[in-house]
Amino acid sequence: MADGRKGGAGSRDTADTAQTWDALFERSRQLTAKYKNDVKESDDFSVADPTAISNLFVDVAHRLFTNPDKLREAQASLSEDYAKLWEATQAATKGEKRAPLVEPEKHDRRFKDDEWSENPIFDAIKQYYLLTTRWLEAIVREAEGLDPKTRQKAEFYTRQFISAMAPTNFVATNPVVLRAAQKTEGESLRKGFSNMLDDTERGKGKLRISLTDSEAFTPGENIAVTPGKVVYRNDLMELLQFDPATDTVHRRPLLIVPPWINKYYVLDLQPRNSFLKWAVDQGHTVFVISWVNPDERLSHKRFDDYLLEGPLAALDAVREATGEAEVNAIGYCIGGTLLACTLAYMAARGDARVKSAAFFTTMIDFSEPGELGVFVDEEQIGHLDKHMEKKGYMDGAQMAQVFNLLRENDLVWSSFVSNYLLGKDPRPFDILYWNSDSTRMPAMMHKFYLREMYLKNRLIEPGGITIDGTPIDLSRIKAPVYILSTRDDHIAPWRSTFAATRHYSGPIRFVLAASGHIAGVINPPAANKYCYWTRPRKVKSPETWLKGATQHDGSWWSDWDAWVGRHGGGKVAARVPGSGNLEPIEDAPGSYVRMRSD
Repeated sequence: MADGRKGGAGSRDTADTAQTWDALFERSRQLTAKYKNDVKESDDFSVADPTAISNLFVDVAHRLFTNPDKLREAQASLSEDYAKLWEATQAATKGEKRAPLVEPEKHDRRFKDDEWSENPIFDAIKQYYLLTTRWLEAIVREAEGLDPKTRQKAEFYTRQFISAMAPTNFVATNPVVLRAAQKTEGESLRKGFSNMLDDTERGKGKLRISLTDSEAFTPGENIAVTPGKVVYRNDLMELLQFDPATDTVHRRPLLIVPPWINKYYVLDLQPRNSFLKWAVDQGHTVFVISWVNPDERLSHKRFDDYLLEGPLAALDAVREATGEAEVNAIGYCIGGTLLACTLAYMAARGDARVKSAAFFTTMIDFSEPGELGVFVDEEQIGHLDKHMEKKGYMDGAQMAQVFNLLRENDLVWSSFVSNYLLGKDPRPFDILYWNSDSTRMPAMMHKFYLREMYLKNRLIEPGGITIDGTPIDLSRIKAPVYILSTRDDHIAPWRSTFAATRHYSGPIRFVLAASGHIAGVINPPAANKYCYWTRPRKVKSPETWLKGATQHDGSWWSDWDAWVGRHGGGKVAARVPGSGNLEPIEDAPGSYVRMRSD
């Protein structure tokens, strides 16, 4: 009887499991039916254009086969490595230990589990993958007759293919996934499939991998909470003024221009890591532009409009709010590119209201844009133009996808494994939440930015770009400049941002921070993380600069504050939003920041 009851319970468990999987498969069928027409009728646009990628590798293959002897030699070398690996694996199954033929890079966290080294089978799978990876990268890297641009694209997309095919991304070849499935009796895989369906529904028929808990944060509640008011609004931006935290403040207010592709609160994540709150605490009257999330109704807005209705309109509003015409300014990433254009435009018109400018991870010379250059050529921009002409804008999620591909293993495939193969829920992470909260870009503006700057690199040419009928020249910018770059930046490589030191005419302080495009910037002094480098003398090359630079522990924030304090214009009584000629419209963080694209 006991055996019968046990068997009966097992049968019920099996039936429940089958029922659960049946429900998931039915949900999958319903989602497919629900979004089938949407996906079919869409232009299935991707910044990484499949046609361009296909043409690229046809070209690479042609180049490879022009030298068959070299290809045969590479294939023979790989076959020899496979034979050695097979022999080593056989020896390992008998208890004999041998040094591995190939090992992962130190920063590669995919194979950190002990079983990848201790289990002969998984060790063989790992080494087989790494050997093949090394071989494939080498034949693409050494392909003859490719121009530098084509070679860069070929190496980039080869890396994407290699990363996608890693054994860690498959159930049967990942020991961590197999252990989890065994331990949970398959529940981890069921939960992972459910997570995948959730992300497919969120992406309206397309898989949109969750990098963080999308429900964990709400602007104004537990993120973007520095108190202040919206004091000005137009079609493209809201201007926020924050409440003072000190009795006196620098006379010159601080105006911050964030990137228009993301929300401003990357600088105001949480109180412990908010640059805006910290700047307020140091005695600055802080204003920040909060860009609108445009749709097709703003498709006609030009780059000129973003300048005129963004920083220039903000300068006028700051004067109304405080009575001060002179300001210090900060531009972050492409917000810095816009600020540089604004300063050059103002210089051409004899407007000297900005007394100092800081540029955080900003490119103005696009001759070496790093891996983002993979996506910028005439063919791909033409493909993008056709897409934007239909929609009226560029979806920020597409650009977020591009940025994620620059760190595909850290952002894409690690989340794929965690969410879908291990069945874990994404963890709350403020930076990744912000990263997913992107904004659209009007078609006219984005076309101009990509063609004139990324593709043609005209911003560094005197008179190369005309704004509202005025040719601009960066060399006419004579205000003191603070340039902050980050050593591991994959979006604005620091050696490319260093090129700005050759284009401004005023005093320049170049500072290099450790870490990357976001973490290197959002590095509060209290965290005591990373470090930064300075060098007082101006030099021509980034390599020479770094060799003579002095390393400092901690955050660069204090260095910037000491620098900008010299341009503060003295101290005055603290200013409360609404005390000037601008009536507050609503509480910070305002309405525009809450406009989501999904």
